[in-house]
Amino acid sequence: ATLARARPADSPKPSLGHAIGLHAVNDPLSLHSTVALVLDQGTGEVLFAKNALAVLPIASISKLVTAMVVLDAQLPMPEMLEISQADVDTERNTRSRLATGTRLSRGELLQLALMSSENRAAHALGRNYPGGMTSFVEQMNRKAREIGMSSSHFVEPTGLSSRNVSNARDLATLVRTASSYPLIREYSTASALTVDTGYRTVSYRNTNRLVGKADWDVGLQKTSYISEAGNCVVMQTRIEGRAVVLVLLDAQARTARFGDAQRI
Repeated sequence: ATLARARPADSPKPSLGHAIGLHAVNDPLSLHSTVALVLDQGTGEVLFAKNALAVLPIASISKLVTAMVVLDAQLPMPEMLEISQADVDTERNTRSRLATGTRLSRGELLQLALMSSENRAAHALGRNYPGGMTSFVEQMNRKAREIGMSSSHFVEPTGLSSRNVSNARDLATLVRTASSYPLIREYSTASALTVDTGYRTVSYRNTNRLVGKADWDVGLQKTSYISEAGNCVVMQTRIEGRAVVLVLLDAQARTARFGDAQRI
């Protein structure tokens, strides 16, 4: 509380990584991201690491686990689901262009969650899981354990909660596993999607500026941000013909994570 009072009202709240001093660690690439990990997707060989074992909030990267749980359940993608008041974010009061009453297919909601980080879409996917949200979150944690994410924990499907935590090692495992799902690859790297909400037509774009760039071959990606996590991105890409996994967490500026990817 004392720290909060001492900080100017207009200065941003520091991320957890910055608050505990992880940003003070030097690295040869002078990355803006507090945490970084690059590994060979095929062999798992670590090519670069910085604070790779630090357990931190991961925000919307959580949606990759959400997507795997939905797809593992083989729920019908064409089934129409409705956005309800239960899907409205009351924790951070984030905005959404999916008004309550909007009806979209499960497939459309999954693509919006992965491509544009749509929180109401992700929440609706969890809420419409067999057994409801409690069962869904249990399955998120079960899936994480199954694939070896031993330092990760999830409490909800969107990543809006800072209690969704992981480290770079686990997230590299997540990206390698998620890459085996064709729909996650397709939806996370789509450049745009236009949906009919029943009220109006809404167009969404990919949150990752590297998707669609001629000099980047991105096979899977997910961006994320909440104040506790900073600006993050995970990707599967090819660098000079080599398939690699990139994990970049806790950059202060939105564009810095992409600059770090270019630097790597």
